[in-house]
Amino acid sequence: MTAPATISIAELETIARRLRRHAIRMIAQANSGHPGGSLSAADLVTALYFGGLLRHDPQHPEWPDRDRFILSKGHGVPILYAALAERGYFPVDELLTLRQVDSRLQGHPVQGVTPGVEASTGSLGQGLSIGIGHAIAGRLDGKSFHTYVLLGDGECQEGQVWEAAMAGANYELDTLTAIVDFNRYQLDGAVEDIQSLQPFAEKWAAFGWNVIEIDGHDMTAVVNALTDAAAHRGQPTCIIATTVKGKGVSFMEHNNEFHGKAPTSEQLEVALAQLAE
Repeated sequence: MTAPATISIAELETIARRLRRHAIRMIAQANSGHPGGSLSAADLVTALYFGGLLRHDPQHPEWPDRDRFILSKGHGVPILYAALAERGYFPVDELLTLRQVDSRLQGHPVQGVTPGVEASTGSLGQGLSIGIGHAIAGRLDGKSFHTYVLLGDGECQEGQVWEAAMAGANYELDTLTAIVDFNRYQLDGAVEDIQSLQPFAEKWAAFGWNVIEIDGHDMTAVVNALTDAAAHRGQPTCIIATTVKGKGVSFMEHNNEFHGKAPTSEQLEVALAQLAE
């Protein structure tokens, strides 16, 4: 089961704004969380879950033939929770329990607790390795499902990411797509100032990956890139999506203060107004 493939780009953009509003509300209610990286990834997550690109069934989260989505940058989980709720994995009202004791929606994804979550992540650098495990298991089981892994750019400073990249190409895992949310910031500041990743696209290509570079907020480009990645054969694909941290909220955009800071009640009202449909 997937979203209708005929959904328009305008409708996807509207849904992305709705997911951003959910994420901001959740983080404000919890007074804790990571708004910047949640907002930057919203269009990428929306395209997968609502654009007919991800095979999944909210009524049967363990469906063996489902596509897998792994959020390696686990601190951005509010945007994933928003998508899962809107797709019917759990009630939308439950979103406001983010980070509460005994909530199913903890500050990082927990497999086996939250319906639709495929992997427990949060220790950065591990998600691509998990995705490779899913892709190899699918091949061994004769399954055709596709595995998508969303990474942060700062996360790609981790050595494990490049070990995984080497393995993905070595095994010609063309049912695997890595998506890098390239918002150019990490916890301590600008990625370029801390440890440059450049030449980034050339690195992935040198490791044997098919590389697609896009504007991660151009919904048409996002949908086209994901479609091309799923169709590519012989090697895994890396989509490098250039994004804006805090996208959609003026005082959060390019402002790394909101990497892990909740908005005040006054800031929440401004943000929701700017994200109105």
